[in-house]
Amino acid sequence: MTSSEELHKRRGAAVARGVGSTISSYVDHAGGGTITDVEGRQWIDFAAGIAVANVGNSAPRVVEAVKAQVERFTHTCFMVAPYESYVAVCEQLNALTPGSFEKRSALFNSGAEAVENAVKIARHATGRPAVVVFDHAYHGRTNLTMALTAKNMPYKHRFGPFAGEVYRVPMSYPLRDGGLDGATAAARSIEMIEKQVGAENVAALLIEPIQGEGGFVVPAEGFLPALREWATAAGVVFVADEIQTGFCRTGQWFACDHEDVVPDLITLAKGIAGGLPLAAVTGRAELMDAVHVGGLGGTYGGNPIACAAALASIETMRELDLACAAQRIETVMAARLRTIAERDPRIAEVRGRGAMLAVELVQPGTLTPDPAAAAVVSAACHAAGLLTLTCGTYGNVLRFLPPLVISDDELARGLDILDAAFR
Repeated sequence: MTSSEELHKRRGAAVARGVGSTISSYVDHAGGGTITDVEGRQWIDFAAGIAVANVGNSAPRVVEAVKAQVERFTHTCFMVAPYESYVAVCEQLNALTPGSFEKRSALFNSGAEAVENAVKIARHATGRPAVVVFDHAYHGRTNLTMALTAKNMPYKHRFGPFAGEVYRVPMSYPLRDGGLDGATAAARSIEMIEKQVGAENVAALLIEPIQGEGGFVVPAEGFLPALREWATAAGVVFVADEIQTGFCRTGQWFACDHEDVVPDLITLAKGIAGGLPLAAVTGRAELMDAVHVGGLGGTYGGNPIACAAALASIETMRELDLACAAQRIETVMAARLRTIAERDPRIAEVRGRGAMLAVELVQPGTLTPDPAAAAVVSAACHAAGLLTLTCGTYGNVLRFLPPLVISDDELARGLDILDAAFR
């Protein structure tokens, strides 16, 4: 079998340098809470393909569904010759997402594509141009979604100019805004929107209920409901970007459910299809249906294989009660992370929900970000066989996203490695 070293040499001659990887080992197979590389080395997986493998890699129902669909047909393009599985996925999303009103869905390929289409829908339905986003936000790597994203390096650096009519306001970040309560933090953002943009010009307010790449920032309680209330009064489309938080990741089907926030539109991807590329926009029927026929779509959007995988993934989430599994993971992980934090002054905060947890590292006794410490701890984890990721505007956050099917033993072994890495 080809070694990781040999594959890395081939990669250098074939793959663009701008495509990075967290580790230099190359995967042979994966399942449950582990990944095995081509040398046979096993890694505990605290990344889940960046919150994609919620049901685990090669989940049995997903494998069988994909095999069956491949044998029937691989692609016709739903816009040319439609098929049932696309309709069935939309039915499931309409039923699962927050809100009891009539909904419609449209399927796409990636999270960034879903966000772009949500903006298109909001602008078309309202006739307004402006989009409001938040500090520390991440929404994708396309031109429009780079404009929506807050972080320059590596996502935006020298890729401009970007799309216009995008406005950024402060996020509720309890650790770094003096513990401002949610209502006060929301009032601060709303005042900025009204003074600098004008509510009558805003098509959409776009927010991650828990920020992902921005550092797993959980806004103070009341922040999201206050923004939702303002958006309703102002005729602004409230768009929840649940691309990383959706599909049981935070201990509920969707992160908005924690505060009973009901978005007008919700963008979905990552955990939706067991690792196959699929994304969606789901929302109020009157908004989704405002767009003219032919205004939404794409050649591969709602590919039949990805749709089959999505239906099998959703069935697996229900059968295994993966929202409850995420709560169990939080109970175990958060307790261990707080124990580590009690002895390590570099950890300013343990935060997150469900199986979406993080620690923010700072220089002891301050709030000065310490990205070097995050990099060292993460590298030590990798060397010991634990796959971890860093994130945050300052690069100083260690984030943990284990598959929701990880076993108790795998979770414990991973936490032991993390504990040793901090020591």
